[in-house]
Amino acid sequence: MKSVLFAAIVVLTAAPLAAQTAPAPAAPAVTAPAAPAAAGTAKFDLDTPIETIAANPAGKTVLDTDLQNITAHPMYEQFKGMSLNQVAPMSQGALTDAALAKVKADLAAIK
Repeated sequence: MKSVLFAAIVVLTAAPLAAQTAPAPAAPAVTAPAAPAAAGTAKFDLDTPIETIAANPAGKTVLDTDLQNITAHPMYEQFKGMSLNQVAPMSQGALTDAALAKVKADLAAIK
């Protein structure tokens, strides 16, 4: 009975141990460059991190004009790394669909 139990333990632990000692696959030597942005695509959208938009003077103007000085919000440091689409569900109704549509249109106008 002990030998059967021992054999079962060896079988169950051998595969994970072998997997842990296997060498990691080599990283690709060259990565493909990112595709250039298609003509007519917006520079910013509702999925762009808020801090990225705010780093652009025209983007910051859109945010602060359309969203009541959002960059001065007391919690700005906590949500600036998120996109407006991510923040909207947590805004308790402050970021309405109409407000987001206005921001989206104004961001699309930035060249």
